[in-house]
Amino acid sequence: MNSKFIIKLVFLVVVLGCLVLMGLNNPGNVDFRLPPAIPTKIVLPAAIMYFIFFALGLITGAILFVGGKKGGSKSSKSQGS
Repeated sequence: MNSKFIIKLVFLVVVLGCLVLMGLNNPGNVDFRLPPAIPTKIVLPAAIMYFIFFALGLITGAILFVGGKKGGSKSSKSQGS
């Protein structure tokens, strides 16, 4: 494994730890309103809201940053004359 992967993994674990701490220390219900997209009020525990927002951010980041290197490098066999 390379060091870049290890750093990203440690960062993800730290963020997940913060998510768990927020969920444990905020057990109350939260009102969520988003009138253009969701016409009704949603009432959920704060821990569930944190998890949902984290998951949406993680999925968004994965969509934006995963892949993208389709060309790849050419091998020496395909460049021969």
